[in-house]
Amino acid sequence: MDDLHEEFNYAIERVQALEHRPSNTKLLELYGLYKQSSEGDCDGKRPGMTNPRGRAKYDAWAARKGMSQDDAKKAYIALVDELDT
Repeated sequence: MDDLHEEFNYAIERVQALEHRPSNTKLLELYGLYKQSSEGDCDGKRPGMTNPRGRAKYDAWAARKGMSQDDAKKAYIALVDELDT
């Protein structure tokens, strides 16, 4: 297992243990980076107007389209470092 993967998994654990809940904007950013890191580019249909939460999550992931999974992992780790200060 490589160092980046281990660091990413550690960052996931750290998010669960944050002292303060991040803002919704930061949570969506974490979600988008996590999904891009673990699954790659977003596919599927965007949820409709009656599902604002699903729509926001889809948009956060779709905004990362084209970003490599390794770059998404690095960005996720950096964001967790920022939040865990």
